[in-house]
Amino acid sequence: MSLGDTYLTVLGWIGSEPDFKEIRQTPQTSFRLGSTPRQFDKTLNGYVDKPTTWYTVQCWRGLARNAFESVRIGQPVIVTGRLRTHEWTDDNGELHSRVILEAFSLGHDLARGTTTFTKNTPRSDSFPFTPTSATQDPADATATPYPPDEFTTTTLPLTAESPAAEAA
Repeated sequence: MSLGDTYLTVLGWIGSEPDFKEIRQTPQTSFRLGSTPRQFDKTLNGYVDKPTTWYTVQCWRGLARNAFESVRIGQPVIVTGRLRTHEWTDDNGELHSRVILEAFSLGHDLARGTTTFTKNTPRSDSFPFTPTSATQDPADATATPYPPDEFTTTTLPLTAESPAAEAA
């Protein structure tokens, strides 16, 4: 994270079909995200919708591929990213700007439904080359289809222990 950047987490609904393209051989997926806050109105004794805020979300690299294959228009999602301003000048010399949410995390909002997760297989170009790996016999190498998990897990006991055992 850099100093001075604005980071944001938005809960909303996908408002356009995700658009996938490669920019200088880098995958990018973009889509529109609408977020409509609700507020309780005492006079109506109920909730009312406030104005919808629309964001253009951009995902890059692996997130772009996964987002394009996973999310569809109308689905509820949670997006975390950095706000960026894209500025350009049109043919008439007029300056335009657009705020973009550059996502670094995206997922379905599980408070609103269920989803199924499939872990990516590691890319072959993501493993660094070492001279020892080039000289090592491939039969001696062991590999797993997935990289190790970031966190270790501890097995919890399935039976409750008696209070007397805890006191000892």
